[in-house]
Amino acid sequence: MRIALLGYGRMGKAIEKVAVERGHEIVIRKDIEPLEVDLGIADVAIDFSHPSAAFDNIKSCVDSGVPVVSGTTGWLDKYEELKEYCELKKGSFIYASNFSIGVNLFFNLNAYLAHMMKNIKGYKASMEEIHHIHKLDAPSGTAISLADDILVNSEIKKWNISSPEANELFIKVKREGEVPGTHSVAYTSAIDEIEIKHTAFNREGFALGAVVAAEWLKDKSGVFCMKDVLSL
Repeated sequence: MRIALLGYGRMGKAIEKVAVERGHEIVIRKDIEPLEVDLGIADVAIDFSHPSAAFDNIKSCVDSGVPVVSGTTGWLDKYEELKEYCELKKGSFIYASNFSIGVNLFFNLNAYLAHMMKNIKGYKASMEEIHHIHKLDAPSGTAISLADDILVNSEIKKWNISSPEANELFIKVKREGEVPGTHSVAYTSAIDEIEIKHTAFNREGFALGAVVAAEWLKDKSGVFCMKDVLSL
């Protein structure tokens, strides 16, 4: 499979390593500068670029008929617009806030726990996410995905990262060293606490999931998510 890498930072290089190990060829390597290449030489594109570049990158892939997998966060105010555009052009697209297979299992576990806690009184939900100091967005896209599933199953309808509020879901954000990503969700009462947690040891899990998603997406048409890829 011929892959275009749109974004060639830490994640792009990690994806390249995994892709080559799985027998694929990298035919395009681009960072955040404007696309001035023939995307048509690729079978699929993987975008881990920059919030300012992701929308145009993905749209260019759709225009070129190239299936695209994107893990760039911080641009999702345009997601519905892009989804409609992709469907109109009969393109092929997967977005995930996190492609790690373990994290996507964690998403399901979080949603299930939130559903169980929905009618249990006396517990307050909270979250914490820790990432490396180079991360541009806060909270992480992964944290927002986790928060959304909690809010759907709660009377609380808003999250914040500034301070704990009685009627809001507080997400504590930390930026430390080179931490790949740690996310935890806790339900705390006066007598005990329930906590679930996912800790990434390196970027390989994110890279592997992105390549697996690209393999799955090739030759398909439509807008998908990691639940489709993993049959969750």
